[in-house]
Amino acid sequence: MSAASTVSTTYLELSQEGGGAHKFYEVTVDGQAVTVRYGRIGAAGQTQTTTFPTAAKARTAAAKKVGEKVRKGYAPAVAGQRAPRPVTRRQVSSAPSTARAAAPVLWRFATGSSAFGIHVDDEHCWIGNQAGDVYTLDHDGAVLARFGLPDGVKCLVADDFWVYAGCDDGSVYDLSSKLPFAAYDIAADVDIFWLDIHEGILNVSDRDGRLTVIDHEDEHQWARRSRGEHAWMVRADDRAVYHGHHRGVTAYSPDGGGELWHTSTRGGVLFGWQEDDAVYAGTSHRVVQRLTKTTGEIEATYACDGTVYSCATSPGGEYVFAGDAASSVYCFDRDGNRLWKLGTGSGSALSMQYRDQRLYLVTTDGQLVCIDAGERAITAAQQGTVPVARDVKLAAAMPTYTPATAPAAVSTLDHAPAGTIVLECVQEDGRLRVHAVSEGYDASWNVQFPRAIRQPGARYAVDALHPAAGGFYRVRGTIRRLL
Repeated sequence: MSAASTVSTTYLELSQEGGGAHKFYEVTVDGQAVTVRYGRIGAAGQTQTTTFPTAAKARTAAAKKVGEKVRKGYAPAVAGQRAPRPVTRRQVSSAPSTARAAAPVLWRFATGSSAFGIHVDDEHCWIGNQAGDVYTLDHDGAVLARFGLPDGVKCLVADDFWVYAGCDDGSVYDLSSKLPFAAYDIAADVDIFWLDIHEGILNVSDRDGRLTVIDHEDEHQWARRSRGEHAWMVRADDRAVYHGHHRGVTAYSPDGGGELWHTSTRGGVLFGWQEDDAVYAGTSHRVVQRLTKTTGEIEATYACDGTVYSCATSPGGEYVFAGDAASSVYCFDRDGNRLWKLGTGSGSALSMQYRDQRLYLVTTDGQLVCIDAGERAITAAQQGTVPVARDVKLAAAMPTYTPATAPAAVSTLDHAPAGTIVLECVQEDGRLRVHAVSEGYDASWNVQFPRAIRQPGARYAVDALHPAAGGFYRVRGTIRRLL
């Protein structure tokens, strides 16, 4: 019998009505090897291969895997007949800057693909691009780590010291540990435009102008459809979720109780920023507008010379920054007076963040750009004197960390290492929950944990657990499966 005759493949799909699960699961047996491929319908998915002592044991293991999925609602299907989830990639143009002078760029890092995601904290700069690459760098531009996610990165958001990447595949990945994991899974009918996370609650805005809210256990809480479509802005705090779309900004009660206020902006909203008492909307009609969070009243307008793709502020909104479609970056005082306009030299800024007198941009040509926004450097730049920008190079041997989406991706130990915390996966009300069983932790609290590696009765060891508002724990560090 030829080797080819021993190969068999079973392909299953789970596609629920009303925009629920939209996944496939494929098992291939080739002699003693069993290959499992799984993921979103229409995507390449993740692949895991296991070799067994005999072909008979391989067939038995494959049949068990298929049976488990069928019991969960998966059914035989033909690959390619169902459409993949809708994905809109932001269509942007970038013209040369009309500014008379260039910005004082300290360093820049080319990722190789258009980039939207940025986050800058006390230690790191993060950038995510359309190829699914996420890089972390220090503030001097040295590349520290690289993550490879399954699909294009829509945005990067932070919740305390947790950093999440929202991707086109509908998953939101926690990047806080060495191996990223899918912390949230967004319904298949949601064409994601932007994300924000506040105290473990995920807020999703989409093409149709909907706002979908999901809790830390990846369970739907509530949804609203705003007055406009193409919702490129969502920001959240304790008092409201602020949703920006092509008809303005709408604020909703965090518990889904209803609309708090709506304000029409000058042009459709293309980007949003928030401070403690105000939200900032960058629009298609060349302005950034500041709205008070209490009533939505427009308090100030910051006029640019082109469509505004991104905006940010210094702490408290003392300075307001904007990036336009013509590769220029602006700075205004709090009241709306323009202080300067300079060219980026690296395309148009699709996202930005200010920190410690530096302005960080991610651009249409896929670069992370660090600009010296200090008064002395800006004055010199306006007079034509700028530093020589340093081009950061990626080390050839830099490892790429991919998501821990299968049990085989998690190291297995026969006992918990000293100092780690033991978790247990249990069945509760038809759902798999994870709880801490080590002393000193509330055993009734759920742990935010990768769904793909949960197994009934399984135990895990993690480096650290941190309590979060709302009564749940978040994992930090390596996840290890215990025998």
